[in-house]
This record gives sequence, structure tokens and C-alpha cells, in this order.
Amino acid sequence: MQKKQLDPNRVTLVSLLQAATQLKSLKEGRSIHGFAIRKGMSDLDEIFETTLIDMYGKCGAPKTAASAFGNKKMRSVLCWNALISGYLQNGQHFDALDLFRVMLQEHIFPDLITVASGISGCANLKCLLEGKSIHGYVIRGGIYLDLVATTALIDMYCKCNKLVQARQLFDAMRTKDIISSNVMMAGYLRNGFASEALEIFSKISKAGIGPTQATILSLLAALSNLKDFNQGKELHGYVLRNGFESKTDIENQIIDMYAKCGCLEISRNVFNRVKHKDLVSYTTMMMGYVSHGHADDAIALYLSMHGKINPDSVTLTCLLQATSQLGCLSLAKEIHSHIYRVFMETDIVITNCLITTYAKCGKLSMARDLFDKMIRQCRESWNAIIAAYGMHGNISEALKLFDEMKEERINPDETTFTSILSACSHSGLVDEGIRAFISMTEEYSITPCEDHYNCVVDLLSRVGRIEEAYDFVKRFPSSQSVSALNALLSGCRIHRFAEIGEVTGRMLLDLKPEASSSYASLCNLYAGGGKWNQAIEIRTMGEEIGFKRTPGYSLIEALS
Repeated sequence: MQKKQLDPNRVTLVSLLQAATQLKSLKEGRSIHGFAIRKGMSDLDEIFETTLIDMYGKCGAPKTAASAFGNKKMRSVLCWNALISGYLQNGQHFDALDLFRVMLQEHIFPDLITVASGISGCANLKCLLEGKSIHGYVIRGGIYLDLVATTALIDMYCKCNKLVQARQLFDAMRTKDIISSNVMMAGYLRNGFASEALEIFSKISKAGIGPTQATILSLLAALSNLKDFNQGKELHGYVLRNGFESKTDIENQIIDMYAKCGCLEISRNVFNRVKHKDLVSYTTMMMGYVSHGHADDAIALYLSMHGKINPDSVTLTCLLQATSQLGCLSLAKEIHSHIYRVFMETDIVITNCLITTYAKCGKLSMARDLFDKMIRQCRESWNAIIAAYGMHGNISEALKLFDEMKEERINPDETTFTSILSACSHSGLVDEGIRAFISMTEEYSITPCEDHYNCVVDLLSRVGRIEEAYDFVKRFPSSQSVSALNALLSGCRIHRFAEIGEVTGRMLLDLKPEASSSYASLCNLYAGGGKWNQAIEIRTMGEEIGFKRTPGYSLIEALS
């Protein structure tokens, strides 16, 4: 056009700016702006100036957009919308919300785009009060919200953890699209209500609203966390029927879902059918094997990947966990050497995992050497080395490290106290263990979990303080008492507290009737006390549900 010496007009420049915006090409956008200034066309009209503000905002130059906005004498709603939208796209949510406030103060009536943008700013900042104020402004002004604005309002309430209000708005919508449904489902999933998210998915499917890839991924993640095999299988069927199986991201999530449901064979079959396997595919399958104790399969899978795809820190961490399960020192050293060769030795997560691996392979000195040479030690690093000394029975050093950790102003967490309590339990240090438990609840306000209760009960039971252990069990929630009751029952059998042991055993059978270990422990208690009829009765009950003794085993690395 320029070669033919044809001068562009306003429409041409607006079209060029829109093209630069779509391409996110700031350089070309500036050139068009410069051309307009040189030709005296920079203040042509409102449409050109609004398009210019929009271009700068969407091309990552919000300051230039604000400058262009400030140079305007007359600002229409379109200009305000362009700059507010630019701020939002660049993550400057506070600036967007502040500009919305200034706009209202200047008595400029917002349109639906402005309202949606203001609500989006509140959602991203989790400003519930301001979001409710805008909602109130809409109601008072009798503004009818369109689909976009209503969806933004639902998102705001979801992100501010007000799911009841969000659901009321969602249910009141005359027309729902996949975006509004995704927002509502994401709100439920973010707050841990996976069943409600699945309910919405079922409704939109029946209404003929097709889910997006993001919807499928979110639902699969929810079912993975719920370990809901049946609904997961149904969703997998939906994926196959509707052509989503070609998406590697979705296939990876299906692998994870089946693995977390304990269906490793199905998970591996899905993995084998993935046409374009990426690093996530291999790592997900490896993690599934490791979480179910199939360390040898995880290592074999890694070896099949080796040379095709370069592992990242997550893959190597998973591989180290597999090595820990096998107690294979030579493999741990090989992985450690590889980590040095690829310059990943400063990765704090990998180093923490190496500390645990060496400790589990019997090399406590190597674990400590790694810990001491770390440039920066995070809480997980301290947890790893404390647990290492605890598992090797060196409780005095574990407690010393625990004190050093607190001196470094690093607050212990649930994992720290699990390691300390476990070490105290195995070493018979009752007073130290009780002090640690009290410190956890009173000093650090940590709510005890099943592992903590189990450690304390095990600690008391091992030294024969059965009555205290029994009183302790009665104080905490029954849902968290299975492991602790097992420890107490074992203590009753060893120290011959038949009466408490019988009560404990019956409690265990009521809580977890399918657990074969409960029948075995109670049967042994009766047999140890000479109550052979009761022992036979419990054994018969166990055999009726198909209980089998799981043989114990140990692993050592064979020297070649």
C-alpha cells in the first residue's frame, strides 16, 4: 500500500493496531503509533485511541497504555474498559480495581464489560467485601448481568470460599455455558468438594454441553484424590467415546487416576497405549509403582525411558524413592553421579531425597555429609536428616538436630514431630516423647494426625504403661485410632494385659472388620492367656472373611 503511495486512513490504522494486538507484537504496534503521530493522526477519534490503549495493554505495556489514557481529554466507557482490561491481563489486579473505583467517582456509568472486569479484579485479589459492593451496586442499579458478568461473579465468590452464594448464582442462570460450568466446578474442586463438581459435570453432559479439555483434567484430578474407581472408569469411558483419548495430558491424568485407585495393571495398559509419551507419562507411571511398593517396576520403566527423554528433578526424586524401597546402594550412587553430571546437585528437593535414600541404604554418614554441605537447608532438609538418625536409632543426635532446627528459627511441622515421636517410641524415651507431643499441640498449634497418636500409644505400650496408653486412645477420634489400637493390642499381648487387650481387640474389629492383622493379634492375645476357645472363635471369624497371614521379609543388596 505504501509502495503505491496510498496513505492509510483511520480505518487502516485501527485494523493494523488490531492485528498487532492479536499477534502480541508490541514493536509493530509502536511503529503504527509513531506513524500516526508523524502524520498528525494520533488523535483521530475515540475508536483509534481506544484501540491504541487496548494494544499497549494486551502487548504487555500497561504503563504506555496508562500514558495514552491520561493524554485523552474525553474518556468514554470504552477507554476505561480497555485500560482496566489491560491491567487485568498483566496481573495488575489492584490497579484495575483502583481504576474501576476512580471511574465510579467520576460518575461514569459502567457497562457490563466494566462490571465483569471489576469483579474479576476482586476475584483475583480475593477481595470479598469489594466484590460484594460491586454486586450490590449492580442490584441497586437494576443492571441485568449477562453470561460473562455472572460467570465473573461466580468465580469471585468461589475464590473467596463462598460456595453457597456462588452456587445460588449458578443455579439462577437461565443459560449456562461450559465456561460458567467450568468455573463452578473449579470452585468446588479448589475447596475439596469433588462430589459436587462431578454432579455439575453430570448435569451439563445431560444438557448437551460438551466439556473442554480443562474440565476433563479437573475431574480426573478430583477422582484421583477421591480414589473413586467406578466414577473414574465412567469418565474414562466418556473420554474414549468423545475423542479425548488422543490428548496426552488427559491420558497422563487417567494413568494417575488408576494408579491412585490401586489398579496398576489398568494404569500400565493405558500407559502402553499412549502414542506420544512425554516425561510426565513416564514419571506418573513410575510414581504409581513407587506408591504401591513396586520399586523394581519403577526402575525398569526408567531404564526404558533412559536415552529417549531427559529426566527432570521430579523423575529423579521418584527414582530415588524406588531405590530407597529396595535399599540398593550401588544404584543410589549411580543416580547421585548422574545428578552431578547434569548439574542438578544444588536442587534442594533432590538433595533431601538423596539424604533419605542414603539413610535407608544404611549410609548415615553420607546422608549427614550431604546435609552439612547444603548451601541452604529448608524445613524438609531438617526433616530428612532427623528422620535418618531416628531410623538408625540415634535418638540423641535426632533430638540435638531438632533443637538446632528451632535455633535456626525453622518451625517444625507434622513430619518433624512424626520422626521425633517415632524415634522416641523405638528408643523407649517416654518423657521426651510426651514432651514433644505436648510441644506440638500447645507450642506449635499442630493438630495431631493418626501417625502422631500411633507413635504416642506405641511409646507407652512398649514400656508397659498400658493403662495410660488406653486412656490416651479413648481421648482421640475413633477414625484416627486404627493404627494406635493395633499398637496397644500388641503391647497388651507382650505385657499380659488381657482385659484391656480384649476390649481393644473388639474395638479394632468393629472399626476395621476386614483387616486380617486385627484377627491375628486378638487370636494371639487369647492364645497367650490360655483362652483357647476364644482364640479358635476369632481365628474362625477371620477365616470366614478370608484372612491370610502376610509373611514378613527383609531386603539386602547382594554383592556381585
